[in-house]
Amino acid sequence: MKLPFMYGKVHRAVVTAADLDYEGSLTLDQNLMDAAGLFPNQRIEVLNITNGNRLATYLIPGERGKGDCCVNGAAAHLCTTGDRVIVVAYCELEPHEIANHRPKVVLVGKHNSIYQVKSVETPHTKIPSF
Repeated sequence: MKLPFMYGKVHRAVVTAADLDYEGSLTLDQNLMDAAGLFPNQRIEVLNITNGNRLATYLIPGERGKGDCCVNGAAAHLCTTGDRVIVVAYCELEPHEIANHRPKVVLVGKHNSIYQVKSVETPHTKIPSF
């Protein structure tokens, strides 16, 4: 049995654009994607801190160092320029993989620049046996 866990996230990015006319997805600065271990076309969730909306979409790499976090297509109804969001991806782990799992968390500052990257332990007291 596999269990879902956070794989990586970009925490508190600022939405730099919301484009209703784009096909869909989230364009994210390639530096942020790399730091969080995220990949083009990977399924993600966008958690809007500003208004509480949540949505699922996929990633498109943006230009390195530009700080892009552009919500595209129908999702642009759920986020507006200036909103703070968390971009998160998940993975599925076998119980024996849990103890060594270390998701990456990317904290961003002004202009969506990286100010800290950390790996977090998955706390547990006992690995479940199924």
